Amino acid sequence: MAENVMETIMKENARVQQKLLKGFENMVHIKDLEDGVTPREVVYKEDKVEVYHFKPEGESVCPVPLLICYALVNRQYMMDIQDNLSLFRKLIGQGLDLYVIDWGYPSKMDKYQTMEDYIDGYLNNAVDFIRETTGSEKINLLGVCQGGAFSTIYAALYPEKIQNLVVMVAPIDLDTQDGLLQVWSKSFDVELMVDTIGNVPGEFLNLGFLWLKPFQLVIDKYIGLIDKLDNPEMVKYFLRMEKWIFDSPDQAGETFKKFVKDLFQQNLLCKGEFTLGGRKVDLKKITMPVLNLFGEQDHLVPPYCSKPLAELVGTKDVTTIEYPVGHIGMYVSSKAQKEMPPTVANWLKDRCSAERLKGPGKEK
Repeated sequence: MAENVMETIMKENARVQQKLLKGFENMVHIKDLEDGVTPREVVYKEDKVEVYHFKPEGESVCPVPLLICYALVNRQYMMDIQDNLSLFRKLIGQGLDLYVIDWGYPSKMDKYQTMEDYIDGYLNNAVDFIRETTGSEKINLLGVCQGGAFSTIYAALYPEKIQNLVVMVAPIDLDTQDGLLQVWSKSFDVELMVDTIGNVPGEFLNLGFLWLKPFQLVIDKYIGLIDKLDNPEMVKYFLRMEKWIFDSPDQAGETFKKFVKDLFQQNLLCKGEFTLGGRKVDLKKITMPVLNLFGEQDHLVPPYCSKPLAELVGTKDVTTIEYPVGHIGMYVSSKAQKEMPPTVANWLKDRCSAERLKGPGKEK
């Protein structure tokens, strides 16, 4: 009996050692990992912000260009992490004319950069650049996570510039004690932090996100890596994900302060009391069609934070789709990769027909 146990332990030890050796060989041969894999062109720059253009592949299905507004807290290349897991590539493969904002990395001099600077400034300037360059009176806007909240605010303030609004895992209604992130934010003295250190370190936020699910995100994934070490493609994917996870830009102090206080702590956007640049943001002014995408297992932005958008906007043309995935699964899961790009493309195509474009803002 004891001999059998020892033999099993020795075999398992040998197996793990072989995996580790093979994994070391695989890692040695991996070159620098890209920040996105799909060919793109920088078409607009302002301060640290860049706008990329991804040309559509095949026949164009929508005459209105699409701009993706990602979150400030992470990098947009999660949606272009590798060839077979790239929502960008699949969207242009559906014939969409795609533009993407890269917010860059704030420095200490950006401490006083405000949400007005980001939304009324950089985002609005990018939208106007695309409108002028393409000759399109309006554009389609897709906001992701924090960028979904930014895009929703923008669409309410500038409805004349947006043909269709798409949001993905967007934190809209934050009046809840169910999500751990929402609970933490309620007691977080964001003013003291910003006044003390200026910009909020990306490492601080990243550590907070990891500790929302410590076993799965801090321990289990590294244990599970052992079984994948002899597969070079799986090792490369793991390293790409690790690079993205820890590639967290610092947050401009004043922007972070307003985002946490007004949205997370006071839920002003849903109450109709949120202001930007002295203007009240009325979500009822969002009269263009809205597509709302979120994950039912999302621990960062739970479904109940995204779902209420349908009742807050001023259009009846709202499509709500819930995927059986988590926050990261919205970008890289096989189900989302297979279903989301054609869903977004077909939804936009149906609302960008010549007949619809004759009457901007009109509902079906």
